[in-house]
Amino acid sequence: MGTSGVSSLFSGNSRFATDFQQIIDRSVAIASLPMQQMQAQQSQLAQERSALAALEGKFTALRSAAQQIESSLSNLAASVSNTGVVSAAVSSGAIVGTYALEVVSTGSQTLSMSAGGLNTVTDPSSQNISSSSSFTLWVDGQSYEIRPAANTLSALAQALNSEGAGVEATIVNVGSSQTPDYRLSLRATRLGPVSIQLNDGSQDLLDTLASGTLASYRLQGQQGDPITSDSRTVTLAPGLSVTLLQAGTASISVQRNLTGLSAGLAALANAYNAALQELDQHRGQQKGALQGSAVVQTLSAALRSLAGYRATEGNWTLEELGLSFDQNGLLSLDQAALESRAASDWAGVAGFLGTSNSSGFLKAAADELNGLLDAESGVLPSTVEGISNEETRITERIAAEQERIDQLKEQLQARMAAADALIASMEQQAKYFNSLFETMMSSWQTRQ
Repeated sequence: MGTSGVSSLFSGNSRFATDFQQIIDRSVAIASLPMQQMQAQQSQLAQERSALAALEGKFTALRSAAQQIESSLSNLAASVSNTGVVSAAVSSGAIVGTYALEVVSTGSQTLSMSAGGLNTVTDPSSQNISSSSSFTLWVDGQSYEIRPAANTLSALAQALNSEGAGVEATIVNVGSSQTPDYRLSLRATRLGPVSIQLNDGSQDLLDTLASGTLASYRLQGQQGDPITSDSRTVTLAPGLSVTLLQAGTASISVQRNLTGLSAGLAALANAYNAALQELDQHRGQQKGALQGSAVVQTLSAALRSLAGYRATEGNWTLEELGLSFDQNGLLSLDQAALESRAASDWAGVAGFLGTSNSSGFLKAAADELNGLLDAESGVLPSTVEGISNEETRITERIAAEQERIDQLKEQLQARMAAADALIASMEQQAKYFNSLFETMMSSWQTRQ
């Protein structure tokens, strides 16, 4: 494909060659005017598409902020009065409340070690406490067949740990550095009097050093025998687990985690302001690519709808949550006001916000923003798709117009070249006849 504009391809031999070139250039320039208009439209559409992409990003961030608020409403946090006694963690299903706990005992695990009369091991990577290649591990009456990869104490410990039998195998040196005596040590992974024995087919290999005890605790001033557990991590209530650290008393308080809600509302304010400021670039004196576009009016109306949301019950607005607007319409969060309102009327806060699927501000926000951003029917994706389709059509029209201009240029060059050649030929003939005439006149004058 050629290019429009002034051509430098034409050259001629007549004295009118420059005039012919100017005719070609002017004709091509006039023929290029419609294509130049289409190129200007193409540039404008590209600017509009870029502006819409920026707006889509801002409103997507606004929807994400609203979703963050919704997820934060169910967030709870646990605090412990005595962190040396227990630690606490909350999960799904936890409810707000306070729990009094007395840790009676953190329990212990059964500990066994290979007997002293067995083979002495000075190098666990090459020696073992028994020459057998197969062992039977007994844990509370349950048997496990143990076949180490090699007849070494290290391989035996690795095989025991990989069996998943509820024991932890280690190797300890009960001798000195000069005369080492490596033994196999087994510890139960759960608390309580777990029986552990290892047999090589001919004899038991372990001595019990300490029998484990269960952890025990009392909850909410419970009288009588304490609750026992074979783990130091126990479930006190749905969604609330604690780890027993040492004997003593502590209270665990499960409270709403306002940090997440505060962060979500702050993110909402920031995203709202960013969307508003992005829209302002296409209004008034800014003269952005979307100035006067209906989509700007639609997006502005959506922001006004969110900013002016009022609950049907209680007549609450965003200001009840500590969100307020300045003289420029920008949103900000008063953290202290939010905490005060949440402490005095959490039910009102939760009711005003609602959920994206049921009611409240979050439902209104979800409906409004999904209507703008839905991939299939949203205002922004649909508008972008329309502009992209129009860009494609204009690009095709520009290509066709360019081809027409190139053909016109070739035709003009051919015609002007023919005309120039004809004139050049006539100029040569005129020059010849003029020379001939001058010769004849000179001859005639000489005869006179």
